[in-house]
Amino acid sequence: MRDGCTRQVESSGSGTGAEEFFGRFRAAIVILSGGASGSEYGLDQSRVSMGRGPGVDLAFDDSAMSREHAVVEFYGEGFRIRDLGSTNGVTVNGSSVQVCKLKHGDRFDLGEHRFQYVIEEREHAGREYAVPEG
Repeated sequence: MRDGCTRQVESSGSGTGAEEFFGRFRAAIVILSGGASGSEYGLDQSRVSMGRGPGVDLAFDDSAMSREHAVVEFYGEGFRIRDLGSTNGVTVNGSSVQVCKLKHGDRFDLGEHRFQYVIEEREHAGREYAVPEG
């Protein structure tokens, strides 16, 4: 992509896309500023629509947001944000974008709200084995 917001999440084999991703990583959107500041929304589905609503997954009381402003969606091996034809657009790390693959720490603006995308690898417990006595 020409906007410089591309990052690949390393894959561990043939995987099943979103299922593998959700098994290996925890992703969330943190609201940094605006009316819902301080809130966090865990990304546990492949597509999350955002805007003023109604009919979106994450609705905000923000007159600068379109009703259906943008969507954060699983694509390839991670998430991207895509503008849904909003009036005021989407910026990622200060640059206007139509579509941008998100990486850990990216900040994006919709209306008067600022968000941050966070991703972390899940800790995996060691395997437990049951050995029959005898």
